Amino acid sequence: MSNLEPREELASIAASLRAYLEWQVDCGSSGIPRRPREARVETPAQRPPPPPAPERTPSELPPLRLGDHDDPPAPPAREKATASPPAVPPVAGPRPLPVLQAEVQSCTKCGLHTTRTNTVFSRGNPEAKLCFIGEAPGADEDAQGIPFVGRAGQLLDRMIQAMGLDPEKDVYVCNIIKCRPPGNRRPEPEEVASCIPYLHDQVAQIDPKVIVALGNTSVAALLGTKLGITKVRGTWKLYRGKIPVMPTYHPSYLLRPSAQQAEAKRQVWEDLQTVMKELGLSKPSRA
Repeated sequence: MSNLEPREELASIAASLRAYLEWQVDCGSSGIPRRPREARVETPAQRPPPPPAPERTPSELPPLRLGDHDDPPAPPAREKATASPPAVPPVAGPRPLPVLQAEVQSCTKCGLHTTRTNTVFSRGNPEAKLCFIGEAPGADEDAQGIPFVGRAGQLLDRMIQAMGLDPEKDVYVCNIIKCRPPGNRRPEPEEVASCIPYLHDQVAQIDPKVIVALGNTSVAALLGTKLGITKVRGTWKLYRGKIPVMPTYHPSYLLRPSAQQAEAKRQVWEDLQTVMKELGLSKPSRA
C-alpha cells in the first residue's frame, strides 16, 4: 500500500500519464492505441427463439382468404337441368301422290324430259292391295300420259280380269320410269337413278299388300338384283324388307312370237295364281 497521500498519488499518476502521452506524440502517434475488436458472428443457435404465438379460439381467427398457393374451394354442385330438351323435328314422310305427280310433270332430272310428250304417272286405285310395276312408257303411253294403254296394257288388263279383279278399281299400275325412252329402248342406269325416288314415294303412299314386278328393269330397280327375270320369276322376294314382290314376265314379252311364248304365258298365270293365294282371292277359271 502506498504511503503517499491521495492527492499526491493522483498528481504522480497524472504526471506519469502526461509523460507517456508526450512520448507517444514524439513517436508519431495520433491517438491512444487500442486493441482491435473481434467481430462477433451471431449463429442461429445464439439467436433467441421467437416467442410462441398465443393460441386463439376459432371465433378469434381471421376469415380465410384465398392466397396464391391455396387450393380453390370446390365449385358448387350443378343443378339438374329441368328444361325439356328441344323438340326433334319429325322425319319427313313420303310426299302425297298429287304433289309427286306435279313434281314428275315438271321434272328435268335426266335427258328424257327433252324428248317426252307427256309424263306418265299411274292409273288405277291408290288404295288397292295389289300393285303392278312395269318398266317405262311406250309410244301410246307417252301420247296419252297413262301407263299400259297400248297392246301390252290391254294384255295386262286381261290378266288382271282373269284374276277376278277390276283393272281400274282393284289394282294400281305404274312404271319405274315416268318418261318414254326414245325408240322404246331400255332405260339407262342414270335415268333409273333419277326417277326411282318418285316410285319409292308412290309405293310408300299406296302401301300395297303385294307387288307384281313386270320384267327385268322393274325387278332390278325394286330388288337391287342383277339376276335375269328367268332366274327370279315365280319366287317371292321382298321390297325394302317388308312388301312381298312376285317377279314375272312383262306383257310385251308375252306378245313376241317365239317358241317359248306358250310356256311363258303358262308361267305367268302360275305366278298370278300364287299372288291370288297370298291375297286370299278365290281361284277363277284360267283366262
